[in-house]
Amino acid sequence: MFKVQSSKLKTYNISELTPFINWLYFYHAWGLSGKPKADKEKMKQEALQMLASWEEKYHTHAIFKLFEVCSDGDDLIFFLPEKNLRFPMLRQQHPSAPGEPNLCLADFIRPLSQGIRDQIGVFCTSVDGTIIDEYRHDDYLNMMAQTLSDRLAEATAEKLHEEVRKEYWGYAPDENLTIEQQHREEYQGIRPAIGYPSLPDTSANFLIDQLLDMKQAGIRLTETGMMTPHASVSGLMFSHPKARYFELGKIGDDQLCDYARRRGVPVELMRRFLQSSLIKK
Repeated sequence: MFKVQSSKLKTYNISELTPFINWLYFYHAWGLSGKPKADKEKMKQEALQMLASWEEKYHTHAIFKLFEVCSDGDDLIFFLPEKNLRFPMLRQQHPSAPGEPNLCLADFIRPLSQGIRDQIGVFCTSVDGTIIDEYRHDDYLNMMAQTLSDRLAEATAEKLHEEVRKEYWGYAPDENLTIEQQHREEYQGIRPAIGYPSLPDTSANFLIDQLLDMKQAGIRLTETGMMTPHASVSGLMFSHPKARYFELGKIGDDQLCDYARRRGVPVELMRRFLQSSLIKK
């Protein structure tokens, strides 16, 4: 049953998101990984006080939309009312482990040749950019606010994804996972984010923007596709039971050229976008 819908715009209170924060990444940002539990708890209590002070003053924002889609080779084709959109993907040039296939996110979508359309979710989340302005004159509090804003953007994506699975898309209506289980990614499906290991090309945000109009969530894009405010997340949601996260790894010039062609972008410009993913010569 297809549930193609208009964009779902959401605004969340800070208190709704605090339970969804993954504190492991917060501790890592502060260099507390492996440090005594008391040190971590002290920092967490400071963070919780700051979060409490933001209640009703600041919010986070999200957009989600479900699309009909098929894969065509390593591309995704979004079926849109006026003109279809082609969203090229990258494929691993080296498998994650011996005997494993070279994965591409397009593998988790029904191919065009089957004549049956599949579905995919597209999302973005952001945090009020004015939060950081409040702490410009205090380096410590400024870093705390930035770190917490990043965590809130991720927590918003976590909560939104839960709502998508159980309600908006509804492919897992009976899911009953704890927050810890969600952090361990025990749910059905995946939500790879732009700029992360399986979707390293930040310029793909220009395609996300065409699909969602990200400024509705307060997000603007730089000329390379980076998002402002910095505390923002964007990406895709897949429901396939066997969909899993993977790291793209390094790609060679042959795939760089092929990907640039499919994106309709000059090779040298794409080389800039994918610099960290290229095999060094």
